[in-house]
Amino acid sequence: MAHTFCIANQKGGVGKTTTAISLAAGFARAGSSTLLIDLDPQCNATSGLGFEPSLRHPLVTGEPLRTAIKRVAPGLEVLPGCRHFGDVERLASVRDRGKIEEMTQRLARETRGYDHVFLDCPPSLGPLTQAALAWSNEALTPVQCEYFAMEGLVQMIEVIGRAMKRKNKALQYGGVILTMCDHSLELTREVAKEVREFFGDVVFRTTIPRDVAIAEAPSHGKSILDYAPRSRGARAYVELCMEVLERV
Repeated sequence: MAHTFCIANQKGGVGKTTTAISLAAGFARAGSSTLLIDLDPQCNATSGLGFEPSLRHPLVTGEPLRTAIKRVAPGLEVLPGCRHFGDVERLASVRDRGKIEEMTQRLARETRGYDHVFLDCPPSLGPLTQAALAWSNEALTPVQCEYFAMEGLVQMIEVIGRAMKRKNKALQYGGVILTMCDHSLELTREVAKEVREFFGDVVFRTTIPRDVAIAEAPSHGKSILDYAPRSRGARAYVELCMEVLERV
């Protein structure tokens, strides 16, 4: 059975989708059969890998996921997101535990051939993010190094904590990922220090720097590992991949 990661933060612009793409690409390079599922109606993970959103979402239509999955690179595939309003509404309205369990079993069944699955969630604490947490084995939270990030991180961890307490749910909290770090700035150093002091060992040692190559990569439909493999951002995500794999 695939180990499923939920990449979630209710705050936008924190590097959530970039982290989902980069980790998925890194795991694939490490020899893992990896699937990235785009659950965000903005479909940035889809376009960031050079694909168009699906006209309809197979999680709603009932079609096999395989019919919509696209091959990105050896070991890496993506299930594109969908902007169809009705499908987005139906996915976002999954609240009933029975339906969530049914979807969880379907995802487990149809992703059985993968080693790892990454879920890129919308920037919200809504039903779709909560359903993704219910489908996952592990939650990861990217956080931008700024003061407002602290408040949002506490709220996100509370939601994850409630999901972890559900009966028969083996969800674990993988950790906090500090993104968009510029260690030449006192603000970055102060925020990183506060987050580490407050959350302790759940914060990953690796930090993701501000790097123009990371911002450029999606416009070329590539992960940072493929677009600029020698950049600071690529090196940081490779180190993060190794650290995440150590914790699995």
